[in-house]
Amino acid sequence: MTAPLILASASPRRRELLGHLLSQFEVIASDADESSAETDPARLAVELARRKALAVAGAHPGCAVLGADTVVALGGRLLAKPQDEAENRTFIRQLSGQTHQVVTGLCLVADGQVSTAHESTAVTFRPLTDTEIVHYAASGEGLDKAGGYGIQGLGMALVKGIDGDCSNVVGLPLGRTLELLRGVGLRTNWD
Repeated sequence: MTAPLILASASPRRRELLGHLLSQFEVIASDADESSAETDPARLAVELARRKALAVAGAHPGCAVLGADTVVALGGRLLAKPQDEAENRTFIRQLSGQTHQVVTGLCLVADGQVSTAHESTAVTFRPLTDTEIVHYAASGEGLDKAGGYGIQGLGMALVKGIDGDCSNVVGLPLGRTLELLRGVGLRTNWD
């Protein structure tokens, strides 16, 4: 495959992570609708990644497009991006002392084919004090992130342990992404 790759995401974290796999790619944020009635975390993450990739691919024929979406699930509940600091405190309080799942869906559109995959990582928060919860929510770091926290910044102090791919928790599972790119013949920095 010789077509350029487009990352259909505005996330600076995904851009940085993809840079570990590819030297050159373009970033075009998708305006795809992210509303869904789906409640299964893996199916939801893949559905949203697919919408994003297809929306950008439709406007850029001949290019390979990678879409990604990350969801956080605690028990049977999905925790989206918090609307404000108060909701962020609620999310962090719910995650305190608990293990939750971070699921990233991937969709690669290339040469008329659509390939999807997902990665799931278990993250355990340590028990948090009210002061820690308030401090973290006040930082604003978690407002643009599913589950209301970012593991790559101040949020790493919330985490007791991770079982699975750490890059997945940041927003782009590198191993799974590498497999998708190679599957369509895209050369990476690792080849």
